[in-house]
Amino acid sequence: MINYIHNHLQGKLFLSYFAIILASAAVLVLASRLTVDSAFKNHLGRMQQAQSEIGGAGEGAGMRYGADKSPEERPEGSPAQSLYENFQASFLEALLWAAIAALFVALILSFVISRKVVAPVQAMMLASRQIAEGNYDKRVYADGSDELGQLAQSFNQMAAQLEKTEEMRRQLIGDVAHELRTPLTVIKGSMEGLQDGILPATPETYEEILREAERLNHLVDDLQELSRVEAGAYEMTLSAVQIPLVVETLQKRLSDSFKEKGISFKTEIASNLPPIQADEPRIVQILTNLLTNALYYTPKGGEVILEAALVDGALQIAVRDNGIGIPPEHLGNIFTRFYRVDKSRSRHAGGSGIGLTITKHLVEAHGGKIWVESEGKDKGSAFVFRLPLSKQ
Repeated sequence: MINYIHNHLQGKLFLSYFAIILASAAVLVLASRLTVDSAFKNHLGRMQQAQSEIGGAGEGAGMRYGADKSPEERPEGSPAQSLYENFQASFLEALLWAAIAALFVALILSFVISRKVVAPVQAMMLASRQIAEGNYDKRVYADGSDELGQLAQSFNQMAAQLEKTEEMRRQLIGDVAHELRTPLTVIKGSMEGLQDGILPATPETYEEILREAERLNHLVDDLQELSRVEAGAYEMTLSAVQIPLVVETLQKRLSDSFKEKGISFKTEIASNLPPIQADEPRIVQILTNLLTNALYYTPKGGEVILEAALVDGALQIAVRDNGIGIPPEHLGNIFTRFYRVDKSRSRHAGGSGIGLTITKHLVEAHGGKIWVESEGKDKGSAFVFRLPLSKQ
């Protein structure tokens, strides 16, 4: 019994309720014992006074009953003493039965209430054990708005987040395995072809193998960068960054790629833009990812526009294109790692599927917000983000 009370919340609650009940009963008995004599004297005195007024008994009647004396001073066998003893006995008997009934009812109520309080905790304990074993779909019944109800809701939210995290982990493992398998298969197949004499040992063959190796190396670099970004394990040196200078750098870096694919690259930068508080290399990385994404998914003869202007007290930058667009059902997942709108497109026609995820994390690390806009398939898209201005 002692071990049960020590190891179970229900036992502790039950013991606390029972202790309160016992203390209340003890106070009830003690108070009745201390006050019964004076109460008896008062009521008996009033009764004798009423009788004297009616029957003329007067003060002699009061003296005859001994109402003005303590129980020890009343003569043995006197009417007052006999009446007092009978009253005390009946009072104690009634009090005893009342205390027994109260204790019985209190025990039942204490057990029921403590069990009701502990039941949600026990349910969460069992559910947590199942979650620890890998059953992330387990939930508990959340009823009410009290502390236990809020705890149950928080538990369900935690379980849902764990389930989502586990699902993302499995998806990530599958995606990484798929992404690594493709270039490895090409490299292995080419090397076996060279070894068996099926493929000619020409510069083109070696160039294809090198291209796949570079693709594999690029994917590994992206995964490493993604892990650092998601864990926040990277340094940012914030300073006042002038966006026109960043755009000029990007034009020099990417102009040849746009010309090679036959895509027009334009900029629309508002005049007199104030600087932003940011890490300049990271801003360059953000815009490079967005412009490269637009380059991949805009067909030959298309157009990509880089815009920058002040909107609602912040710097808003947008990369717009008239490329393949994004169907509405895909907009919510566009920043999910490895997510692709067109599953049939080869990775040769696009990136690793990680760049937009990294971009989102970097924008949010600067205190900004990023979103995507598109009217649908073949209607182009726009990646827009806002960054706070420099306080310097």
